[in-house]
Amino acid sequence: MHNDREVRPRLAARLRRIIIGGARDPHDPDMAHKMALIAFFAWVGLGADGLSSSCYGPSEVFLVLLQYPFLALFVALASALTVIVISMSYGQVIDLFPQGGGGYLVASRLLSPKLGMISGCALIIDYTLTIALSIASGADAIFSFLPADLLPWKTYMAVTGVVALTALNMRGVKESVVPLIPVFMVFVFSHLFAIGYVLVTHVGEMGRIAGSTMADVHTASSQMGVMGMILLMLRAYGMGAGTYTGIEAVSNGLPMLREPRARTGKRTMVYMASSLVVAVVGLMFCYVLCEVKFQDGKTLNAVMLESMTAGWRWPWAGHTFVLVTLASEAAILFVAAQTGFLGGPRVIANMALDRWLPNRFATLSDRLVTQNGVLLMGGAALVLIVGTHGSVQYLVVLYSITVFITFVLAQSGMVRHWWSVRGTAEAWKKGLLINGIGLMLSLFILGCMTVIKFREGGWLTLVVTGALVFLCLSVRRHYDNTLKLLKRLDTLVEVSQASQGMRFKGEPAQPVAFDPEQKTAVILVSGYNGLGLHTLFGVVRLFGNTFKNYIFVQVGVIDAGNFKGPTELENLKAHISGDLDNYVKYMQRQGCYAEGRSLVGTDAVQSLSELVPEILEQYPQGICFAGQLVFPEETSFTRLLHNYVVFAVQRRLYSRGIPFVILPIRV
Repeated sequence: MHNDREVRPRLAARLRRIIIGGARDPHDPDMAHKMALIAFFAWVGLGADGLSSSCYGPSEVFLVLLQYPFLALFVALASALTVIVISMSYGQVIDLFPQGGGGYLVASRLLSPKLGMISGCALIIDYTLTIALSIASGADAIFSFLPADLLPWKTYMAVTGVVALTALNMRGVKESVVPLIPVFMVFVFSHLFAIGYVLVTHVGEMGRIAGSTMADVHTASSQMGVMGMILLMLRAYGMGAGTYTGIEAVSNGLPMLREPRARTGKRTMVYMASSLVVAVVGLMFCYVLCEVKFQDGKTLNAVMLESMTAGWRWPWAGHTFVLVTLASEAAILFVAAQTGFLGGPRVIANMALDRWLPNRFATLSDRLVTQNGVLLMGGAALVLIVGTHGSVQYLVVLYSITVFITFVLAQSGMVRHWWSVRGTAEAWKKGLLINGIGLMLSLFILGCMTVIKFREGGWLTLVVTGALVFLCLSVRRHYDNTLKLLKRLDTLVEVSQASQGMRFKGEPAQPVAFDPEQKTAVILVSGYNGLGLHTLFGVVRLFGNTFKNYIFVQVGVIDAGNFKGPTELENLKAHISGDLDNYVKYMQRQGCYAEGRSLVGTDAVQSLSELVPEILEQYPQGICFAGQLVFPEETSFTRLLHNYVVFAVQRRLYSRGIPFVILPIRV
């Protein structure tokens, strides 16, 4: 039995290492640089969402205008302008918040924390739908080439895609992006060639195109009136709103970009906006030039490609090109899901740091990724795919609304910022103009999407977002109440400091020699606070003068807030050292031997399980102590919001025969 228990953990650890990879060293000063993405990799990882929308966004626009196809040219130019404006407005966000945070941080800082929370909730829902819709669309595209009797396996393939991407993202950001580069580049070059080929071969028809465009304007205005024609084009413009999603991902993901992050982020934004404008405008022009008509069972892109290659000298070459291009569209829809895996966990981590979500979502795995956030995004996407049986038609009505909630709040925050600094900041007029136009466009698209898609299922997106907002409010209320309770304990800090000042005024703490004949109390603390002092005083009260040696142990947990480079890690270590030094000085003034031990890692339980046995080897007469808060009402909800590290450490140390005493501390 003992051997079986030994083998099972080893096999599990080996399997985990194969799938996810070995642990990274957070103390390596070059680690943040090694993990960070250059602009090209960021374009692949974050830009695929926008580019993949060219597989369905332009066709949604064109299908609305099928009776007046040349009006699509005006909508194409309006879409290009929208992409440019939104990109420029988020460039302003990057300049103002170079540390990252995107729409969530902008709304939190410039409007209010609660509006920021609403923006974050909308983004989480949007990123989850990005994963589910992209993978479901990719599965649809792949199974359109396969025999119909294989269709029942489509949902299983979508589930496999989510699991595979989740595992890739558990390995790390760069590891999840690099394998996707070949697929991304095949899509880019094949579509760039198709657009260029159609434009070049129809360059002599520009006069006819201009005449046909004017004819469509005249026909539409005479049949529906000028206002009716404008409303039709506005509806088509709104139906293509999915094209603009994903642009905000760069500002959310700045912490994963290479230094200087702001410059890398803005360069990535240029790559994204340029490629998206070329794809959207180019494909709509191709539809018009190739006189594309709707064909049942085929996408407009497929019809356009077949029309483009119909006159090629070697039919096999045309057929191969069409097949490769359509296959790349199916593949990039899978790649587009990566945007959700990169952006979603980052938003979740930021909200966890602000106590809107359980704080465990801010911690990093030993691969230095927000593992819990990745698992949550993957799990939520799985639920959506299984619940809808991978139905793209159903998922698409849930999409696009939430991201424009974030757009509106982010642009409102930026407009408010520029107005507040008017006359004092450089280029405030330019910033106000860019973000003002972005706000108006975002408001218009949000209104269109809400009206158009509300009855089709858009109401469900709003209900789910509202439910997540309610959950965040509940989590924050609990953490705020816990902080109030902890403040009662923290009054001990002031009392202890005041008493020390009165008793030992002007007298520094004197080191006391270690007495190996005396027992040692190894006390686990989480900072120089009321909880730690309560634990210390509890040991003294219960055991009197039994212990003459005191070892204070503190572990610093690396989370998404402090893993941004060597400076933040050094600040964390310095803070821990200062906390431990306060305990040491306090006990030295009581005539006891005292020292502090610390470790910085990604897992508090693992770090303490390694550090405590090392200490007890040096101090064999030591006994471990830790304090645990006891809440007035403990529920499964409160257990979810707190890690209860001491119980996990106690179980590990007990299995090694190490005594560990937990002192209950009521609040």
